[in-house]
Order: sequence, then structure tokens, then C-alpha cells
Amino acid sequence: MADVTDISIYKEALSQFATGVTIVTCGSEQGPVGITVNSFTSVSLNPPLVLWSAAKDSKRHDYFANSNHFAIHVLKKQQIDLCSAFVKPTQGFEEIDWEYNSDGVPIINDCLALFECSFYSKHEGGDHTIFVGHVNSFNVSKGDPLIFLQGQYST
Repeated sequence: MADVTDISIYKEALSQFATGVTIVTCGSEQGPVGITVNSFTSVSLNPPLVLWSAAKDSKRHDYFANSNHFAIHVLKKQQIDLCSAFVKPTQGFEEIDWEYNSDGVPIINDCLALFECSFYSKHEGGDHTIFVGHVNSFNVSKGDPLIFLQGQYST
């Protein structure tokens, strides 16, 4: 058994679990904000709750911690380039098709699934904050998901 204090082996073990890839967005006084996230999961069907987490030392963390609404965009395999587009907190929207929703949240068009949420609760999770959202509306389309496995994007 490996020791959990060996972070590199611990991260390798975690990377054996395949996840989908999402971009979470919110509005801010500086403009639209987006972050690539693979920690998205469903929490409850009634009420409809989902969660994701962000590193507390991320330059985007406080934008989400201080926002009342966010959107989770599940990416199609053809949208792999979106993952690297969000290098800085208020960048990434320049060359993609998006618009604000009625809550001032940037919505990226043509994703595999979209969940428009209001914040339900926030929880401390070590070096991350766990954000739980109440799904107010959603959309789903056809296509194949973008997957993250063993430190790489896959389809």
C-alpha cells in the first residue's frame, strides 16, 4: 500500500478514474469568468443539486465564491480546445459562441449538456471549496463527451 503523503503516487491513483470535462462560468464586474473543471457530479434529484470544486489558490476561486449563479457546460469531444482557452480568469470567451443568461451568467453555446444553477451551499474541502448548486434549468444535446483519464484528454 502506498503512503498518501507521496503526492505523485496519490495523484496517479486518482487519475485512474475517468471523468467528464466541464467548463463552469459566472459573471463578474470584470466580465465573464470560466474555469475548466472535472470534479462535477450529481448530488440529488429532488431537489436537483449538482456539485463541483475549485482550488482555493486558483485565481478564479473568489469570482465563484462571491457569485450567486453559475453554469456548468459538459463538453463534447470536439470542444477540447476550450479547455486551454481559459488560462486567465477573465479570458477564454474571445473566440467562442456565448451569451449572457438572465442571471448575468455567460452561457457557452453548443455544449453536450448545460446546467444553469443558483448557489445552494459552499463547503470547506481541504485546499478546495465544494460548491453545490441548485439546477434551475438545463439543456442536453447529442454527441460524444470529452473525457479526462490518466492525465490526458480522451474521447
